[in-house]
Amino acid sequence: MDRFLALETFVRVVDRGGFSAAAQDLRISRAMVSRHVQELEARLGARLLHRTTRRVSLTEAGQVYYDRSAHLLADLASADSEVGELHTRPRGLLRINGPVVFGSLHLSAAIADYMAAFPEVKIELTLNDRTVDLVEEGFDLAIRIGRLADSSLIARRLAPCRLVIVASPDYLARRGTPQEPGDLTKHDCIRYMYGEGGDVWHFQGPDGKLAVRVHGQLRTNNGDAMRIAASRGMGIAVIPSFIVSEELANGALVPLLKGWGAAEEIALHVVYPPGRNPSAKLRSFIDFLVPRFGEHPVWDAWMTKPAS
Repeated sequence: MDRFLALETFVRVVDRGGFSAAAQDLRISRAMVSRHVQELEARLGARLLHRTTRRVSLTEAGQVYYDRSAHLLADLASADSEVGELHTRPRGLLRINGPVVFGSLHLSAAIADYMAAFPEVKIELTLNDRTVDLVEEGFDLAIRIGRLADSSLIARRLAPCRLVIVASPDYLARRGTPQEPGDLTKHDCIRYMYGEGGDVWHFQGPDGKLAVRVHGQLRTNNGDAMRIAASRGMGIAVIPSFIVSEELANGALVPLLKGWGAAEEIALHVVYPPGRNPSAKLRSFIDFLVPRFGEHPVWDAWMTKPAS
């Protein structure tokens, strides 16, 4: 720090044309300014300034050292300013991780609108359904669905994630409509490989909690594949409403088992590593998502659609 102060003092003496003016700018005594310059010259083993009673001027060595030092201080000031702006103005690269289907259906559009509002932010979006290590893999934040495992990450709720029981009208015409969860044992059920219950589906309804072991011809690790299979009449699926909102709105899929729902509520969260001062780009992106999705997200508009 003493070395840096001596360097700054020397540059200020040259810029201001004398020791007294530099001392006034730095708010230290003239004697202290002189001492810093002398110590710098002693360390370098070279005289940097010609001194007279009326003015100072640079030696040849002093000119070389001043040119380099002035650039160094200017670069440092610029770096300080850029870092400060990262915490006051959204700018720079934001690395985001999210689930595949939610990312393609909803997050990508939100990112496009965010970037239009904050053009100085660049985004790198990675979509996969595994749980990434944000710190190890260098992500600023992740969008996660379901119950959050205990961790040091900071989480903010974005929206509910409703699981709906659906089937196509064609399937129901062929196989009948289940009236209660136990009826699912007689149906082809499309199962999700990453589901916590596996082939056992858990429900909450008028009679409390109920677990039903289901079977069917199709298991998959992708929600979009479940949506397509259910729409094509391959069976009954329990699936997040954000995946099948369009099909529920246009009647390609219909909700089943009124009064029964998933036994445990899950939600959509944004998570990010802890830090005392989150960057402006991180804060602004999260603040953008919260009202966009919210407790009544657009993908659940089908729930309030008037009956035709």
